[in-house]
Formats: sequence, structure tokens, C-alpha cells
Amino acid sequence: MRKKIAVFASGSGTNAENIIRYFRDRESAQVVLVISSRPDAYVVERARKLQVPCHIAGKEAFATPGLVISMLHDAGVDMIVLAGFLLKVPEEIVRAYPDAIVNIHPALLPKFGGKGMYGDRVHNAVIEAGEQISGITIHYVNEHYDEGTAIARFTCPVLKGDTPQSLAARVHELEYRYFPEVIEQVATSGK
Repeated sequence: MRKKIAVFASGSGTNAENIIRYFRDRESAQVVLVISSRPDAYVVERARKLQVPCHIAGKEAFATPGLVISMLHDAGVDMIVLAGFLLKVPEEIVRAYPDAIVNIHPALLPKFGGKGMYGDRVHNAVIEAGEQISGITIHYVNEHYDEGTAIARFTCPVLKGDTPQSLAARVHELEYRYFPEVIEQVATSGK
């Protein structure tokens, strides 16, 4: 049976678009809903162009997560994917979707994770720490920022003279290549 995925996003939505396109013609799963934490996030426009229903649910909505859970249930969602989603997922949603919420982090957790560690902040911290490798960690979401069980990690080098932007470009390549594949593996794992 084809799993129904909701994508939570807060920004431009490049990963969300990549995931939607990846599953468009797959038998394993499909994206049936996008939830954006910001009405001005470009992910809203991407969802519209790709004809995927999109709802806005900001901090207030997530403060009373029953509304978000109702949206998910109404769409028949089996699995949630965080793709550049900056709000903490409330415990009520984690409990409603145990081992069914997947996030991607732009570094090799447990290093460089936690509240406030996203985007260029992460890449800058990796460079400042003198790391020789970085990459992505795809993990389940639990009640704490970036502490859920890792599902997969993929690496890339940190090069001499890297800027947060040049490192981010290599990390994004990993995200676009591997995130949809790992989501599909989770969706078909029978959990």
C-alpha cells in the first residue's frame, strides 16, 4: 500500500520539491501534504506549482498540536518528513507518529546539532572546528532536537578555504541524492 507522506518545511523548499518529484510516480509512497511554518516561505509556492495541498501552521498552531494532528489525520498521513523545518516538533505529534517522523541534518550528528543549529550556522561551526569531513545525517525525530536514532549518514570532504556556502553546496548535493532514497527505505520497511 502506498504510504502517504506529509512534508514539514520552513524555507525555500528545495528539498521538499525534490522529495515531491521523487515520489510522484513511485508505488512506495507519495507526498499528500506540505505544512509550512511560515506563510511567506517559498515552499508554499513550490507546493502550489506541484499541486500538493499546503497548509500554514506557525508557532501558535504547533503550541496546540491537536490542530496539526487533525490536518495529518484528515490527509491520511502515515509518515512525516522534515525538510528544512525549523520549529521543534511537539511531543504530541512525536507520540502520534512513533518512528514515522524523519529529519535531515546538514552535519554528522551528534556533532553540530541541537537548537539553533541549522543552515550556515552548522557549516560555519564545522569549518571553525577544523573538521575534515562533514555531510548529512538522516534520523528519526524524538522529543529532543537532533537526538533521534540515526538512519543513515553520508559524507563529503571539508576543503581548505571552504566557506559556509561552498560547504553547503556539497552538503546539498548529498541531500538531493540520498534523502528521497532513505525516505523510501523507511516507508517500505514495514514499521
